[in-house]
Amino acid sequence: SPQRRRMDAALDGKSKKRKQIQNKFFRGSGEGTANGDPDDEESQPKWKKARLSTKLFVKNCEISHDQLHQLLKSAVLGKQHESTEQGVPNLGSWCHLSHPTHLNGVVVIVLQEVSQLLFYKFYLQFKHLRKAFRYRFRLPVPSANFLADIIGEQPNGNKEEEGILPTPSAMQGRDINLVTITDLQNDPIIQKYGFEKVGLVRCLLTKEEMKKFDFPLQGLANCRNFVSTECVGPVSDSSPLFGLDCEMCLTPNGNELTRVSLVDAEGHCVMDELVKPDNKILNYLTRFSGITRKILKPVTTKLRDVQAKLKKLLPPDAVLVGHSLNADLQALQMIHPNVIDTSLLFVRNLGRRFKLKFLAKAVLGKEIQCPDRVGHDSTEDAVATLELAQYFIKHGPKKIAEMKLDTAVNSQQFLASPKQKNTLPFILECLDLTGRKLLFLSQKAGGSTLMSSRFCRSILCTSDEEVLEQAQAEVPLSSFSVIQFSQWPHPLPPSLTVEMHKKMKVKWAEMSTVYAGPFGGSFCLKPLKKLFASFGPVHSLAVILETDEPYLCIQYGVLEAAQLAIETLNGACVQGVRIKVQRPVQELTLDCDTMVSTLETDPENESTIYVNGMKESYTEEDMSQKFSLLPSLEAVFLPVDPQSKKHKKYCFLKFRSSECAQNALKILHGPTGLSWKLVCRRALTPSHLHEWICHSCPDPRSPQASDVVPLASKEKSPLVNKVTDVPSIAMSRLDERIAKLHGRLPPHTLCTTDAPVHHLLSVSWVSGRAGHCENKEMKQPLPSRS
Repeated sequence: SPQRRRMDAALDGKSKKRKQIQNKFFRGSGEGTANGDPDDEESQPKWKKARLSTKLFVKNCEISHDQLHQLLKSAVLGKQHESTEQGVPNLGSWCHLSHPTHLNGVVVIVLQEVSQLLFYKFYLQFKHLRKAFRYRFRLPVPSANFLADIIGEQPNGNKEEEGILPTPSAMQGRDINLVTITDLQNDPIIQKYGFEKVGLVRCLLTKEEMKKFDFPLQGLANCRNFVSTECVGPVSDSSPLFGLDCEMCLTPNGNELTRVSLVDAEGHCVMDELVKPDNKILNYLTRFSGITRKILKPVTTKLRDVQAKLKKLLPPDAVLVGHSLNADLQALQMIHPNVIDTSLLFVRNLGRRFKLKFLAKAVLGKEIQCPDRVGHDSTEDAVATLELAQYFIKHGPKKIAEMKLDTAVNSQQFLASPKQKNTLPFILECLDLTGRKLLFLSQKAGGSTLMSSRFCRSILCTSDEEVLEQAQAEVPLSSFSVIQFSQWPHPLPPSLTVEMHKKMKVKWAEMSTVYAGPFGGSFCLKPLKKLFASFGPVHSLAVILETDEPYLCIQYGVLEAAQLAIETLNGACVQGVRIKVQRPVQELTLDCDTMVSTLETDPENESTIYVNGMKESYTEEDMSQKFSLLPSLEAVFLPVDPQSKKHKKYCFLKFRSSECAQNALKILHGPTGLSWKLVCRRALTPSHLHEWICHSCPDPRSPQASDVVPLASKEKSPLVNKVTDVPSIAMSRLDERIAKLHGRLPPHTLCTTDAPVHHLLSVSWVSGRAGHCENKEMKQPLPSRS
């Protein structure tokens, strides 16, 4: 009937529209598809397929919340974020996202109350998580609102976003009044500038540093149309300083200049101009810039006018000072050779930076960017950056290091006010401009800011089962989703966590310990020490005399060394005696063989090999040149002793694939062996796990360790049963839920899982059909790591 045909047509129209939304999500176009159907793999040009490339190793295996935030911003905003960064998403040094506009969606899975400790305690239970999510990085200690940390509360153009605060745990137990020379020697400011006072010239960024931190430079492709200040005169310690700060708004081309302030060395304002962008303003960013439509309406000054005025004001030897000055110069589209960046001048360990507001309060005792005022005052910020640089030059790096700003940042007087904490994330504002919202699923009202935000569509569930059911139905229709699983209604009791941590430390120590023997009564200890040390670093070697014939107990620093000793010497004839080499057999090591075989096939290990036998006289250049003969070698992971600063006698080699690693093993095991006496095998410890083991594992024979080793003969307590049984079942169920959700994701979806309790981050790249993970690695060598 005509009525039925009209109803069918209406339903078809709704289905078609729903499918268009599902296919395009928030991109708004069918770019990158030949037929407009992204589900058609053959129709999508391969060269335009979105890909995520991660560094093979990250220093200290840790990335910041800001770096994760930048990845999510690039993935969610696509071209809008690319234009903000002149075509190159600013993801820091850990990954690169290409063609983000061809992503179909972004999914963040948050695992509440799951830590790195729990992940490796119940490693065998996480079958899907450890296989599908190939790359794992640690995150710093999260704030009370983890989602705000990773989604971000400030726009990219706002330079305060780079002000990552140091982790509170890093300075626990330190006294600000008890600073010794030994403490200061490891301070990054002292390591760069020394103890003596420095002049202005010493504080300037080098050309290499400017290139590293994205300053505009002559000859760069993205700076072809930039204007030079023509300040090419010789710079001395008496050259004039000028403080510079800019405010920006959001346009289709990214962040564009709306205000620029310049102050001289005395703090007098010599320029304060409002600028009208050439493009249509999408967001005035009033919360940060203080600029409104009413303020800019009568302004006729353009960017070229400001550029010409700055060129006239700056003398040939002028030095510009700013906080994250690269963003200001990018907005000005100007090139200036002599700069001091206060965010880098006061930089902390791991490259972490302080916010300008905090530095002004902690160093100068000044209050800036007051919360009761709308937006920032660029003149006030310019004066603050100028005074910070002058303070550094006047008092010297030793004075700054003695302030122990890492400790001061934990003080309540420097914490942001609740009003600042509840500011709405910038990613969500940009989504709102395209008519999209974040999908937030949880059984807790954990992200209260998100739950009450008009930028978010929140669904509060009663259980993780309901979260999974809702996610399977809703996530394919959303461009940006946050799924939060909460295994327990309340956190695990601290006593259980402490007990598990003690057990894990002892377990890894026992797995890295071997017993060898029996040896005859006339055995020679010195060659035995040399023999067992050939497999890897030995923490301790002791002779066991309680047995009928003597045995040796050898504790290695790495699991690979213990495994090599077992594989090589078990059943071998040593000093005329056939010996056994085995691990201690007790409750914690009963599943050791299963654990070792599973670690060997871990995606992080299958293309990595462990090599031991380098001499201390070998330099990094020697090793790089020697190992470069191995085909398809992509990176060398070279641990460095933190005390002596010398490299250790072992390293990890990362290859393009598992097959390439196997071929390299054949070469190293061959008759030439690169002319070095090396021992090697497949790696067993991912880099972040290696870092944790090296700093956590005690000597298993120490009194503290023996106190926590539950021998098989001892009666189990209810606490032990609770530790081993309850979380084990919960982790298996959690892994099943992740696998089910992961299997329902659309093709070309970026998916990350985050465990905010103890900073375990996994990153998965879903490319192709749902559930298929493809990871592309960046071919860049690893810097030496302490």
